[in-house]
Amino acid sequence: MRKRNTGSSKSKKRNNKGPARRELSGPGGARDLDRVKAEIAKRICALIAKRELNQGQAAELLGLDQPKVSALMRGRTEGYSIDRLIRCLNGLGQQVKITIAPTAKKIKGHKIIVT
Repeated sequence: MRKRNTGSSKSKKRNNKGPARRELSGPGGARDLDRVKAEIAKRICALIAKRELNQGQAAELLGLDQPKVSALMRGRTEGYSIDRLIRCLNGLGQQVKITIAPTAKKIKGHKIIVT
């Protein structure tokens, strides 16, 4: 009896880093992404401090558990996507606007600004 060929037995390796990480994978790209995440985390921490929330209260608003809030407050953004950090800002009552504009001709490559 012959075995039926159902395709390649090798599984294709997927890039699970998401579109943002792939797009920013050029020179300095990952650093830019990390810089943006750090700036968003800094804003989250400032909002938590301004409201005088403890980590447990902040965790409820952000939809995280307290240890994750603690790590975020210490600047640990690995494991967080920009989307997830934006949802944290939304949980703190913040509106996030993303502006896309052409770069100046003098600037080579891409530029990311968080304001």
